[in-house]
Amino acid sequence: MLIDELDLPTLGLDAFSSSAEGYHGQLAELSEQHRFARIESLGYVVLDRDAVDTVLRARDARMPALQLLELQGVTEGPVHRYLSGNLLNLEGDEHRHRRRLVSSALSPARSQELRPVMRRHVGELFSAVADEGRCEFVTAVAKPYPARMIAEIVGAPLTDAERLGEWAYWIQGSLDPMKLATELSRIQAATEEFDAYVKGLLAAPEGTTSGLVADLLPAVDAGELTDEQAASLIGAVLIGGVDTTQAQLAHTVRLLAERPDQWATLVADPGLVPQVVEEALRFEPITPFTARLLSADLDLDDVTVPAGTLLIACIATANRDPEVFDDPHTFDLTADRGDVSLLTFGAGPHFCIGHALARAELEEAVRYLAEHIEELALDGPPEHDTPSGVYGLLELPIEFTLRQPA
Repeated sequence: MLIDELDLPTLGLDAFSSSAEGYHGQLAELSEQHRFARIESLGYVVLDRDAVDTVLRARDARMPALQLLELQGVTEGPVHRYLSGNLLNLEGDEHRHRRRLVSSALSPARSQELRPVMRRHVGELFSAVADEGRCEFVTAVAKPYPARMIAEIVGAPLTDAERLGEWAYWIQGSLDPMKLATELSRIQAATEEFDAYVKGLLAAPEGTTSGLVADLLPAVDAGELTDEQAASLIGAVLIGGVDTTQAQLAHTVRLLAERPDQWATLVADPGLVPQVVEEALRFEPITPFTARLLSADLDLDDVTVPAGTLLIACIATANRDPEVFDDPHTFDLTADRGDVSLLTFGAGPHFCIGHALARAELEEAVRYLAEHIEELALDGPPEHDTPSGVYGLLELPIEFTLRQPA
């Protein structure tokens, strides 16, 4: 049966544009009605885990970031140039080649080497607010921490970390249809500023560069990459490694602050840190939706989806599929979730290249906090961003009691 012959629930284009956390309830209701939902004038949402996994791994499905941008009338300018050369928009041999150029900087081995650096940055940031017993966690720790780490990895001065974090937030908006519709001028400006900044790093005198910039220079000098292509690759690392990680860290701390009993369990057994991170990645994935445009027909069990269809793979429901996970709508750091792989970092050719770095950063941050905070609680309601792009927190006020030295 063709998907357009199914009797499906229908959503408006702005169905997930609100900045409230209640969208999980809306998705749960949809999942109970059907494993697909129709989005008027756009395509379909895929809700169950097996179908989401199939969509993400399909060879004839590509990420439509550039096409969605052009549908909004943006056919030139800095954002269009950036997305044209971004890893998310590349396919086949070109995608594999450019992905290899940045892979060593984000490898599991490199991520392990950087753990002491991660711990140092978390310690410096938290120490600045520790004596107050409360802070707005996004501003104090979650936002500057991954920006500092990406500065280390890219080879930018640490003094520029704050600017990198701000650029990451706005450039990431180029993948969010709602932000594109309302904040295009700011996204364009951030993309142009970042492009000029990276080209300045690439033009630095020989021997003065480091990190990913130094890794890419041989390819630029050999004519394999233009400056613009190198800037797009560095941009992909920036937005993939800053905005997403800060959002996931903020939600992880929120989930623990809302559950004092689970925080106490973690404090008593810091060996649970990796499990805490995995449960947060499952329960609150900060990229709830990811789009694919089909270039050939795709079979999802007994349903055929025609070429040319836009599918929105819903990671949020895939990670809470009751056919896969027991008690999926409960955050429980001690639960045995089995060996089912999460889809938070995607699957297939566009599986997140920075997954090891993100996990390491999250683990080191949570470990440090668990070693230094005895009691943790919210100090006011968190302010949620929209789930239509990177689903982060704009504000997370927390209060805490420091652990006493043994």
